[in-house]
Amino acid sequence: MKFLVHITCGPENPTKAALGFLVAKTALSEGHTVTLFLAGDAAVLLRDAELDKVEGLGTGKLRDHYEALAKGGVRFYVSGMSAKARGVTDADISGKPAEFAMPAKLVQLAADSDRVFTY
Repeated sequence: MKFLVHITCGPENPTKAALGFLVAKTALSEGHTVTLFLAGDAAVLLRDAELDKVEGLGTGKLRDHYEALAKGGVRFYVSGMSAKARGVTDADISGKPAEFAMPAKLVQLAADSDRVFTY
């Protein structure tokens, strides 16, 4: 199946942010196709500083989940508008399987997915 995981919470809610990544990692490990779309406060989660510090209570370390997802070929989309409002730049996602995207991409990904999870 194709899963889209849409995350809108960021470092202010580390448990929920890490949970979205954990669910995506679990789906990937079970053989599903996974895509993540980070919007709102989640737009900052791919910054190295956030990847290194965010750890959820019972949901693990964001860096560990991210590494497994990236290694598994998962694509990350970051809301361009949310990123701009929070100062996230090309340098923050450079070298990562990520790109900035507009709401139309989120709608397209949702329409093309079998299931959508939102955190």
